[in-house]
Amino acid sequence: LSTLILQLLQDGGRMYGYEISQKLKELSKGMIEVKEGSLYPALHKLEAEGLLDTSTEVVDNRLRKYYTLSRKGRGVRAERVSELEEMIQIFQQFLKPQGI
Repeated sequence: LSTLILQLLQDGGRMYGYEISQKLKELSKGMIEVKEGSLYPALHKLEAEGLLDTSTEVVDNRLRKYYTLSRKGRGVRAERVSELEEMIQIFQQFLKPQGI
């Protein structure tokens, strides 16, 4: 989940929690539905690790917290995406074995 969040913020810039969950659902054609109980702990962990910067704004008389990638977050995102791409290639080898 954290890698997907980092990638979304790389592509989409500044986003708030609900927006992130909806974008994940949209891009995955409904296959990934992230509930608040999973999303916000992941966001808080990424923030605590220094991978996200935050800002708050009042929208419709409510505080809304926005997340963006920090400089450190951009570097870590690239590493994690690369690791995920390697893992996907390994999974593909298992799903389409050669010579068996």
